[in-house]
Amino acid sequence: MRSAAVTPEGDQIRWVELPGQEPPRVYVHGLGATSPAYFAAVAVDPRLSGRRSLLLDLLGHGISDRPTHFDYTLESHADALANALTAAGVSAAELIAHSMGGSVAIVLAARHPHLVSRLVLIDANLDPIPRIPGSSGSSGIAAHSEEEFLNGGWEEVRDRVGPHWWSTMRLAGREALHRSAFHLTRGTTPTMRELLLDLRIPRTFLLPAADGPLPGADALTEAGVSVVPIPDCGHNIMLDNPETFVRATAAALTSRD
Repeated sequence: MRSAAVTPEGDQIRWVELPGQEPPRVYVHGLGATSPAYFAAVAVDPRLSGRRSLLLDLLGHGISDRPTHFDYTLESHADALANALTAAGVSAAELIAHSMGGSVAIVLAARHPHLVSRLVLIDANLDPIPRIPGSSGSSGIAAHSEEEFLNGGWEEVRDRVGPHWWSTMRLAGREALHRSAFHLTRGTTPTMRELLLDLRIPRTFLLPAADGPLPGADALTEAGVSVVPIPDCGHNIMLDNPETFVRATAAALTSRD
């Protein structure tokens, strides 16, 4: 385990690091998750191993600190991630990032371009999301006010998401979880989609084939984003179909786009 202070108050982001060659690869988890649990198996697959790899937990999540003073906007997550990568001596990294982590990775690439050379986005959030009480994921969490969530709303979320997701979601600070969900549903200005369209690095977007065509896929493809449907999986592509995920990710990381 490695760590770096990423805020003026000294809050630490932590990661599990696998040794290997440069340039490095950085794995970033989604809302209420943790990178070692979601990415360890695929990161050590022979088709992806051999690079220095950082399986990193965003501030407020997993093994990282959970400060209550932090606002947990996508921009703040990206800046804290940038501080961690800088402290780790990382530049021109290849980012493999899931869901909310993909949103953070896009913002990171836009705000700190020297840190990112390539993006592989795994069913990442590109647009603002309606907040709907009782719905799954960030939408249902953000439908609570922070006070409601802290005063018992989190229990309703726990019961709804089930034991698998809760096993990592329970590691997140409750303020961190709510604020991250709220700001993910709000998105950024420009939106994550608009930022992604403007990036000038190789970009791949993996999505579950069962979800149907990705909205706006034609514009993404025209801008140079490779959109790759993955069969036999849900939102957690790397867990549901690791074989096809590894094959598609390895191809994305070796392309000459």
